[in-house]
Amino acid sequence: MGVVTLPKQDRSRATRRKLLASAVACLAERGWSGSTVSVVAEHAGVSRGAAQHHFPTREDLFTAAVEYVAEERSEALRALRPQGRAEAVAALVDLYTGPLFRAALHLWVAASHEPQLGERVTELESRVGRETHRIAVELLDADETVPGVRETVQGLLDMARGLGLANLLTDDGARRGRVVEEWAGIVDRVLGHAP
Repeated sequence: MGVVTLPKQDRSRATRRKLLASAVACLAERGWSGSTVSVVAEHAGVSRGAAQHHFPTREDLFTAAVEYVAEERSEALRALRPQGRAEAVAALVDLYTGPLFRAALHLWVAASHEPQLGERVTELESRVGRETHRIAVELLDADETVPGVRETVQGLLDMARGLGLANLLTDDGARRGRVVEEWAGIVDRVLGHAP
């Protein structure tokens, strides 16, 4: 049997995906200062030249990586079929306790000091924030025409972000579980009892 080789376009796409996944992993593990194109290329098992072919600048690489994982997470959330609002609230909180959020935080900190990166990250975060809010509204079956509902959904996302920040220093899953349970009750009361 001969070796099966992928067409050039498929290999290029696979290399790009490896680089994006490696960039997010490196950013989450090493932070901005420890995540160079060379480090990411080595982590992905590709040459630095291949990395620069796909992403000419460091900012291109990391902006694309966070966007890539954010889109994957959005797809995973859209695919969820939560059994009630409590499960939907827990799924939304989970969005802020994984490697994407950790990587995004490092990118935000870097963007606050790097003007070239700042503009790109601000635009990306605005778009991701709108998408996350839209997904939350769908998952919670929320009617935003009812006064207070939009603010409750946004409050839930803000609370989830705060839990994600707390999770960076210590994993306090038990406390987080109690907070999520309480918020699920609050969301259910505000949105009504029909899930």
